[in-house]
Amino acid sequence: MSVTSEATTSWTGSLTEGSGRIALESSNQGPFEVNWKARSEGSQAVTTPEELIAAAHSSCFSMALSHALAENGTPPESVETSAAVTFIPGTGITGSHLNVHAVVPGLSTEDFDRIAQEAKSGCPVSAALAGIEITLEATLG
Repeated sequence: MSVTSEATTSWTGSLTEGSGRIALESSNQGPFEVNWKARSEGSQAVTTPEELIAAAHSSCFSMALSHALAENGTPPESVETSAAVTFIPGTGITGSHLNVHAVVPGLSTEDFDRIAQEAKSGCPVSAALAGIEITLEATLG
């Protein structure tokens, strides 16, 4: 079974002077404001495409890691992942850095590192981002 997720952006004005609103149609979330100033300079009040990619990457990786750990016979008590997606105006998206902390009883640090690297490679969002550098920092608690 395939699942298609949808979002809609309504934009008015030019790139630098305009702004938009993003609605996550599949989950009926939003709207979220978006504009070039936030994308090129940063903002704590307006989202960016890169923030949305970071949300997708961190959630996908958390799911992939949780599944891989369970398949290993060591299901996690918790997995917390952040993703930092870098955008350079004029260049584009250059990387995504995953930072994960997991509590997994009975698992060695070496096995955790190996499984986390495999989950990074196996995550569908990582595959979709294959054109950029993806780095991983993983800690076991």
